[in-house]
Amino acid sequence: MKTENIVLDKAFEFAIRIVKLYRYLCDDKKEYVLSKQLLRSGTSIGANINEAQAGQSKNDFIAKMSIASKEARETQYWIDLLIATECLNIKDTHVQSLKEDIDELIKLLTSIVKSSRLNDKC
Repeated sequence: MKTENIVLDKAFEFAIRIVKLYRYLCDDKKEYVLSKQLLRSGTSIGANINEAQAGQSKNDFIAKMSIASKEARETQYWIDLLIATECLNIKDTHVQSLKEDIDELIKLLTSIVKSSRLNDKC
């Protein structure tokens, strides 16, 4: 899915990784509860960004992007919890990469929400 929208593209690629991680956690680790939470929040980021693109107003756009930002932070929490409970190993390069990706998404979304709010006040 190439859209020329960097944050949407990154969120989509991240969601693919989350779906694959969910399958791994269920199949290999037999972990169903935390992984389901991760799946919901991790795939919701891109869905909310996508919805924001069709926002009916600037406020609607900001609201949807804020939800995406909150979902990204929740996803970060589930990843950290899965690491802390040893379902995931922080030494694995794919886990480190996943953490880097969610950190980047959080930074991008925070920046978009902040700048959109500032531009809305001008």
